[in-house]
Amino acid sequence: MASSLTKDSASTPGSEKTFFGHPRGLATLFLTEMWERFSYYGMRALLPLYLIAPGGMGMSPATATAIYSVYLSLVYLLAMPGGWFGDRVWGPRKTVAIAGGVIMLGHLTLALPSEGTFFAGLGLVALGSGLLKANISTMVGQLYEGPDDPRRDGGFTLFYVGINLGAFAAPLIIGTVGENVNWHLGFALAALGMALGLAQFLIGTRHLNPASSVVPKPLSAAEKASTLRKGLFWLVVAVVVYGGLVVTGTYTLNWALVPITLAGLIIPVMVLARIKRDKELTTAEQSKVSGYIWFFVAAALFWMIYDQGGSTLAIFGESSTNTVILGFDFPVSWYQSVNPVIVMALAPVVAWIWLALNRRGKEPSTVVKFASGLFLIGVSFFVFLIPLTMAGDGAKVAAWWMVAIYFVQTVGELCLSPVGLSITTKMAPVKYGSQMMGVWFLAVTAGDCTTGLLSIAGIDLNKTGIVGLQAALAVLAGIALWMYRKRVKELMGDVK
Repeated sequence: MASSLTKDSASTPGSEKTFFGHPRGLATLFLTEMWERFSYYGMRALLPLYLIAPGGMGMSPATATAIYSVYLSLVYLLAMPGGWFGDRVWGPRKTVAIAGGVIMLGHLTLALPSEGTFFAGLGLVALGSGLLKANISTMVGQLYEGPDDPRRDGGFTLFYVGINLGAFAAPLIIGTVGENVNWHLGFALAALGMALGLAQFLIGTRHLNPASSVVPKPLSAAEKASTLRKGLFWLVVAVVVYGGLVVTGTYTLNWALVPITLAGLIIPVMVLARIKRDKELTTAEQSKVSGYIWFFVAAALFWMIYDQGGSTLAIFGESSTNTVILGFDFPVSWYQSVNPVIVMALAPVVAWIWLALNRRGKEPSTVVKFASGLFLIGVSFFVFLIPLTMAGDGAKVAAWWMVAIYFVQTVGELCLSPVGLSITTKMAPVKYGSQMMGVWFLAVTAGDCTTGLLSIAGIDLNKTGIVGLQAALAVLAGIALWMYRKRVKELMGDVK
């Protein structure tokens, strides 16, 4: 498959292959990420539906939302140690290979019809995704000759297309099989997708930059011993505590969910506080960190609502929408393909609009783009209130309401997400340059953990009052960020 997407380039000597004019290794990473996203989004589309299904886990919507939110938060929380393993232990290439194997094993474990293996499978997929997420993007960057290589931005754009192709196809294939044939067969298909991605990655590694096999900052012998001791200590603590809970019969699911949720809220605060209090930072860097905190809080609130597209909205879609269009009854999981389609359609348009406005000197500032994204995610939940109210008496609403909600959310995503990635790299202190992308992922963790904590507390996120409260909070936060844009710009210093 990879070779069919390559072509000879006139600018390269001999018979060297390129991927649409980019280094041949991009095809390997493109397909690896596409298949990994196929497995990830396929399983994610099934997860909340399986949790509430009578033939699945038969849980309440609140419990399903809590599990779903904690799972997503773990994926992004583990991206930081994933990056650490790539930098200090295995190197990016080996870390990605191991991650692919762990993800595949996780999906296979999910395919087993047992509650215990189900949660073990979720943990394995989250662990593997965290290991892979931080390192595969690093390898894409290593394919180019430094940050000034004119092909670099285009390469990451192609890579982004691979993500959305996998995300689009997964619910249509894995979702259909899981809902209409067998839940566990759907999870097994996700394992097959990751197996295909891992196989072509191992075959195509010869096209990657040799630097991807190098461990940038290997642990010293003393550091290895210390890390091993600490890891074993906390493992023993966990075994003793949870073993005791099981033996005494007092263990419940909340003993797993609550600690993870609290950690997902506390760790981001601790990381930002540690960076902010670092006395080695210059005055300008301290100011930028203060400015970045504004963006971080805004992003956490954004992702808190946005990621409910796969839980709160999906559960509403399952219970309260009419899934018959022109006589065809489509699986509820297909709703999860709407976002990647809109992203692929609108991303070039949004990029063109920013460029056109820039040429006229009217491009909105980073703060305004962020405020717009936050405002729009709030608007999406105000839109959600309409079908939620219409379905209050048990009526089924049109599927187009779901499409409308996802459309508004995706436009908000395109305003905030790419800008957030860019501003993170620009505002990072030199000392923390390689760690700040992990900090950005922690905003997702914090947002999802907030959703998880609300669900664990028994709050029904599908109630009109709660949806309206979240919508109002996001809209007001977006307006507040816009009102204080001059203050945030001052803190940003020379970053535009």
